[in-house]
Amino acid sequence: MVSIQVGGEDRTAEITNWSIWSDKQEGLQLKCSYVNKGKAVHALDDCVISPIRELGEMLMTKPHSTIVTPIAKATIYGERYAVVHYPDADKPYVYKMDDIDFDASTAMKGTPVFRYFEAVANARKDRAKSKTDHEIAANVVRQLEKLPASNDTALQAYCTGCNGALAMGQGLIYPFGLNASQLAAVEQAFRAQVSVIEGPPGTGKTQTILNILANILLRGQIVAVLSNNNAAVENVYEKLEKCGLGHLIAKLGNQSNRQDFFADLPPWPSSEPEPAPTLEEIQALLGRLKKLLHDQNRMAQLRVEIDELIVERRYLQQWQADSGVQAAASLDKYGLTPRKTADLMAYLAHLGEQRTRLKDRIELLFNFRIFRAKPFAQGDTRLAVFHALQMHYYDKALQEKEAELQTCRESLARENFEASLEALKTASMRHLKQHLQRQTQPSESFDAKTYRRQQKFDAFVRRFPILGSGTHSIVNSIAPGAILDYVIIDEASLQDIVPGILALGCAKNLIVVGDNRQLAHIPVKLDLPAPIDAYDCERYSLLDSCIEVFKETLPKILLKEHYRCHPRIIQFCSQQFYDNALVPMTEDKGEAPLRLVVTAKGNHTRQNTNLRELDSLLKLLDDEGEPVGLDGDGCGFIAPFRAQVNLSGTHLPADFVKDTVHKFQGRECDEIVFSTVLDKKRYNQERKRLDFVDDPRMINVAVSRAKHRFTLVTGDEVFAGNNGHIAALMRYFAYYAQDEQIVRAPVVSAFDLLYREFDQSLARLNARLRPEDSRYRSEQIAAQLLREALSDPSCQALMCHDQVKLNQIASPSNPDLTQRERAFMARASCDFVIYFKVGKTPLGVIEVDGGSHDRSDQAARDALKNSILEKSGILILRLRTVESCIEERIADFISPWTTPAVDA
Repeated sequence: MVSIQVGGEDRTAEITNWSIWSDKQEGLQLKCSYVNKGKAVHALDDCVISPIRELGEMLMTKPHSTIVTPIAKATIYGERYAVVHYPDADKPYVYKMDDIDFDASTAMKGTPVFRYFEAVANARKDRAKSKTDHEIAANVVRQLEKLPASNDTALQAYCTGCNGALAMGQGLIYPFGLNASQLAAVEQAFRAQVSVIEGPPGTGKTQTILNILANILLRGQIVAVLSNNNAAVENVYEKLEKCGLGHLIAKLGNQSNRQDFFADLPPWPSSEPEPAPTLEEIQALLGRLKKLLHDQNRMAQLRVEIDELIVERRYLQQWQADSGVQAAASLDKYGLTPRKTADLMAYLAHLGEQRTRLKDRIELLFNFRIFRAKPFAQGDTRLAVFHALQMHYYDKALQEKEAELQTCRESLARENFEASLEALKTASMRHLKQHLQRQTQPSESFDAKTYRRQQKFDAFVRRFPILGSGTHSIVNSIAPGAILDYVIIDEASLQDIVPGILALGCAKNLIVVGDNRQLAHIPVKLDLPAPIDAYDCERYSLLDSCIEVFKETLPKILLKEHYRCHPRIIQFCSQQFYDNALVPMTEDKGEAPLRLVVTAKGNHTRQNTNLRELDSLLKLLDDEGEPVGLDGDGCGFIAPFRAQVNLSGTHLPADFVKDTVHKFQGRECDEIVFSTVLDKKRYNQERKRLDFVDDPRMINVAVSRAKHRFTLVTGDEVFAGNNGHIAALMRYFAYYAQDEQIVRAPVVSAFDLLYREFDQSLARLNARLRPEDSRYRSEQIAAQLLREALSDPSCQALMCHDQVKLNQIASPSNPDLTQRERAFMARASCDFVIYFKVGKTPLGVIEVDGGSHDRSDQAARDALKNSILEKSGILILRLRTVESCIEERIADFISPWTTPAVDA
């Protein structure tokens, strides 16, 4: 009951209605309607309204608005009107209580966790090494200050480690299709305030995000899709536009993106949506599909298990043949299942060499229904039965799994699975579009300058309920104080905690999508201690941090069904990195998807490049002809070092896509070649170097980029010592690849003799080397090859001298020479010089360049020598000790001066 006193007199009984408003001239006013006396206006200061309630610093919200506004204080009169004072505002504002609500602000910004994030952001700003980095860091600091201190945000949940539960509410739709784990992931996203979707390579991560977006739209909510990887967000844009939902996206982010978006706003579709089924009808469709999704998964898993059994059986059969094993006759008469077969083998192994006793015969009878125990008695007969049981196990297991596979196929065919799945997609999409078309669309126009204003922004997000941005820009892209319903952060394993938390601070619910077994973010080293280890910005990505913060309260779903790679390719990743959890939905049709190229023994790495690996690959490409390219996605060359990628650009065909592993995440090719670069030099065997190249996340990404064939090019036993992931990959090749797909030492160089280990094909050349030619073994090799080349009858006019002074070959009086070049000539010599015998005319110089020639000082001297010889009209051939085809290069070099052989 409200009572009102005016001028000290209780007038409650006379007042039929009252209101409060603010007048520019008179200030706060109370307007009263009196019984039989009309209306009167009084200064609010002259009146007393009861009850009255005073609020201090709070957050004010409005129904159906995303914006949360901090207030300095508010006075609530009769629970009907609120007089609100904003911070730093001169005058109060009056609101009806039906139009607003108040929430207490959180103390989150004063907690050690948030202060740590602020310290990290400020330290990055202060220590930025470039103007651009400083501007980016300063922008993050400013956005952190703008975050609303609301209890409702995902940031509050993250900073306190308290994950809220949600009621899933209405049924879900799947307009972009689904599989078993995607179904679980979408359901989970609407059950918890913070959830994680782990998306291994090729498992339909984007499709899952799209289905979540569809259900957020169906609920009339607002969502931001963010990533620090532009390609990930663009992929979502592209697929939404393709299905006619592109008009719902606001492509925001940095200022340039916003300007481009507002310069060409997408129009609202004018066509009427097609008739659509009800949500109840869609749920009925979904209910029928759920069992079929299980059958689809089981069918794919059975294919993998059958392929594995076939390989294991082949190896057993080969071992028995090689070992001369005598197996007993068929064991079909015993009717043993695979399980009973394994149990019987275990029992025979338990018996060992001892004779069967009465209790053993009883055991055989009751457990295995074996009446005649004589074949199991002892010695060779028992061993023959044991070997027969081994093969029997594989035969029966294959029969059982083939029968189960056929049952799954029949079930899917009988229920017309593909048609049912398509029907669910179509029904879901039509229902969504009909729902969207029924909504009243705001008539306001929007531009880049005004859309963020409070009176505009709510209309803007009703028109564009999907916001796209980078995590660095999200706060700048929305209205001050706006809190969205959802934020989805893609590629979260690459997302740094700061600025990742900016997104958490402007959304109620968070869906984190990523894979911490793919490449991680590279942290900035600041040495700032985190108050709690789980928030450590130098140790964790946002994905890993969420997992550590929420622990068992965090719902996590692993997307298991894999659609990109040949089964034999992705099975390595599944075995090595995902505990065999992935289910390949592609089929093995007898292709050769694995190829291993092992280069010749020797130390071929120079400054993070390995020319021998490229030469070996080129030799295979020449022998093979056309590369794999079934889908038109071409071939990709991946290396851990930028220097190797750059070198490949001058050697490999132009149609190869060439890049580092870190730049290949999110991409795919028909065929991928991975060059490991390292050799067995002590420097390359240091733990830091090996760990960088053999990083599990890098290997996982490299392998899973290949759709149809993966080729590993590596050195002999380079990674054997650390027994890491490349060693496991090579064992995988040895076990599963066809023999002809394992190529060893396709390219051998004469200079491989420089190394303690060398290919045996070089043994004869090694025996012909002459120590007296030079104290350097590299020059001994070149001298012998040159001697053999010049022994050909076509070279009878030529001769060779070694270690000739440069000023004895080129004339110092040459006017084209610089003073520096003349000074250099006096002390320089050439390794080998080719002359005409008659006239002693110098024709060409051959230099042997070892590893020291990669140093900058030696490279400068080499450049001087090259310049002098060029100005003197003398050709030069440089033979780098890491190169191959040395004999051919020498022959090509001297060929212009040879004479045709004369027939006898």
